Amino acid sequence: MPIDAKAIVRRLYEDVWNKRRLDVVSDLFSPSHALRDNNSSGSSVGPEAYRIQVAMYLAAFPDLHLIVEDTVAEKDKLVASWTISGTHKGEFMGIRPTHTKVSIEGITIHYLANGKIIDSNISWDALGLMRQLGVFPALAKPKGAGSR
Repeated sequence: MPIDAKAIVRRLYEDVWNKRRLDVVSDLFSPSHALRDNNSSGSSVGPEAYRIQVAMYLAAFPDLHLIVEDTVAEKDKLVASWTISGTHKGEFMGIRPTHTKVSIEGITIHYLANGKIIDSNISWDALGLMRQLGVFPALAKPKGAGSR
């Protein structure tokens, strides 16, 4: 893996997500970049689609902050496990603001070539987010063996 792959992905999370520099997206992604999200059907293509995705999260969670917990790089892949946190102050997926502070974990596999991110596969805890927002109740604790 080229020595700058970690720098490219670090720039994505620090500049785009944490510093809100959406203009940087075009510098980091190839024009054919495909974003696959385990909580969405299909994929979105291109830097503009990624920019729209980030803007949607920032509108719903204006104080959103992303922390990269760990990275692993091999060949043309860089895997980042991350945690995002923020306060739900804007509509998100049809859910009106709850002003709830949330924290969600996820992992992204980025594929890189020629100094650009060409594909990203994201897996994150959407059910956990919905529970934190009060949309779905938490699972009930199992009753003991002798309970009725």
